[in-house]
Amino acid sequence: MFGKLKEKLSGFTKSVETQIDEKATPLENPVEPEGEIVEEAVVSQEEPVQENKKNLGFAQKAKALVFEREFILTESDIEDSLWELEMALIESDIALSVSEKIVSDVKNELVGSRRKIGSNTGTIVEDALKKSIYDVMSANVFDFDDFVDSHDKPVHVVFIGINGTGKTTTISKLTKHLTDNGRSVVIAAGDTFRAGAIDQIAIHADNLGVKLIKHQPGGDPAAVVYDAVQYAKAHHTDVILSDTAGRMHTNVNLMSQLEKICRVSAPDLIVFVDEAVAGNDAVERAKQFNEAVPIDGSILTKTDADSKGGAAISIAYITGKPILFLGMGQGYDDLQKFDPKWFVDQLFN
Repeated sequence: MFGKLKEKLSGFTKSVETQIDEKATPLENPVEPEGEIVEEAVVSQEEPVQENKKNLGFAQKAKALVFEREFILTESDIEDSLWELEMALIESDIALSVSEKIVSDVKNELVGSRRKIGSNTGTIVEDALKKSIYDVMSANVFDFDDFVDSHDKPVHVVFIGINGTGKTTTISKLTKHLTDNGRSVVIAAGDTFRAGAIDQIAIHADNLGVKLIKHQPGGDPAAVVYDAVQYAKAHHTDVILSDTAGRMHTNVNLMSQLEKICRVSAPDLIVFVDEAVAGNDAVERAKQFNEAVPIDGSILTKTDADSKGGAAISIAYITGKPILFLGMGQGYDDLQKFDPKWFVDQLFN
């Protein structure tokens, strides 16, 4: 999992570490810089911190290197490596704006940093990368279980996305997750458009022992979802999980159908489902769906097969909405609550 991205991040760490080691080579016959030059190199405390980092004088760096046995990293020291990092992130299907954000954060973290000569210089680089990626991924964090527990019942969740991304399987996994935690579930077979969709979700509902509300193929999905909501209210069910037909955001008829579903039976959460392996395509689709029908969060399937990790890093930042769960396999238990710390740890494991 994330093998290609791990390799690229490791390459950046080693590249900057090499740059640091070269800059930190101690002088054989150190001579103290003349006092007048050192005074000119001292940065005023009244200047902004970022300006201080960019205007590190030669004498200031020389003094740190010679007398304090430290080196100070400048922007020019790592400029080439930062460019390589940005290209590596983009090649890993991380959206351009997200790649720029990560690179900017890493630069701000490294430039002006002081390290003792002989210390583990790779640590500061890796820590800067970890912090930047974590900050991007944790900008929007949402605990689905807490929401369900604290919200008025029944909680209605509608799932949307394009064909073939695993909405139905995800609904079955989330059903298992909810019932394992003592919550009752009813499923609405709202995909009346795709051949076999009702039969597919009926098998899952039967396997999991939960109620399925369905109509005939080709029926009105809004009516199916409405009946499911009424059933849940009458039977004091905790959660309604409504499947919908796969659609592109540009399909006017199906988008109107989705708007009708949400109008007739207002959802508490609209969840976008797509494949992690789709990379930038998944990110772009999430953005477009969010603009058409505002989503509340995303679930990424096939994360265990994702060698790049770009979608998971980008999607929450681009949409401004959290990732709720990650699909990690085909079994009912292969659904993992999204944790940005866990994700970052996988990248640097």
